[in-house]
Amino acid sequence: MDVYVYALDKLADWELGFVTAELNSGQYFKKGVENVSLQVAGASGKAVTTKGGMRVTLEITTEEILTSPKTVLLLPGADTWKDPIHKPVMKKAAELLDSGGTVAAICGATMRLADEGVLNNRVHTSNSLDYLKMFSSNYNGEAYYKEEKAVADSHLITAGSAGALLFAKLILEELQVFSETALAAWYEYF
Repeated sequence: MDVYVYALDKLADWELGFVTAELNSGQYFKKGVENVSLQVAGASGKAVTTKGGMRVTLEITTEEILTSPKTVLLLPGADTWKDPIHKPVMKKAAELLDSGGTVAAICGATMRLADEGVLNNRVHTSNSLDYLKMFSSNYNGEAYYKEEKAVADSHLITAGSAGALLFAKLILEELQVFSETALAAWYEYF
């Protein structure tokens, strides 16, 4: 399984912290599950600076993300999603969903997916319905919006900024890397 974290300037470090730590370490994986290939992708080969001030080195560009049912794309929140440089990763996200791959988006990334029309016919959530309507001119998926911290539907996992822990749980559940017992205990612990 190939997991890609899309890194962009001003990304919200904390929103992917739970899931990337578990996928990278594999410490609670059930027996027989292979390690996950976790790579950092971005729009260019340049390093990015997170909202918390950390510098993140990109390993690959968006074009190098594999499109496969075994691919997972993690899209963090950020203040810079409106930048046109992120158009290729939105195209890649749509391709992944069409091919049976998994896309997980939180906070500002949901706004960009909405703006690209990706959420117009899929169950989703975000920071709020008003947030999507205010910042996404192409959004008309109100009928599919759920007022929850995080939701999963047909390989699309979305969350609002307050849903990072549940977001991580839904991703780990989708990937089936933890046993049900371990996942429940992990979630309750945090």
